[in-house]
Amino acid sequence: MDDLALDYLKPGEGGYIVSLDRNHPLRRRLLELGFVRGARVSIVRRAPMGDPVELRINGTDLALRASDLGGIRVRP
Repeated sequence: MDDLALDYLKPGEGGYIVSLDRNHPLRRRLLELGFVRGARVSIVRRAPMGDPVELRINGTDLALRASDLGGIRVRP
């Protein structure tokens, strides 16, 4: 199965991180938060207008802007 950008997943769906774009503006912070290869991440919910998006990674819920999800590649 091919990997895809995290922003394509719907609430309740998840996957394993394959890569994080080297030019991602939040790369360092995301790595510190556990967005590393092999980590399980899932979409908890999206705000009514689609932004921000609540994610769950390593048992922690956090919110990111929808525009920041495109540089995170996952494999379902």
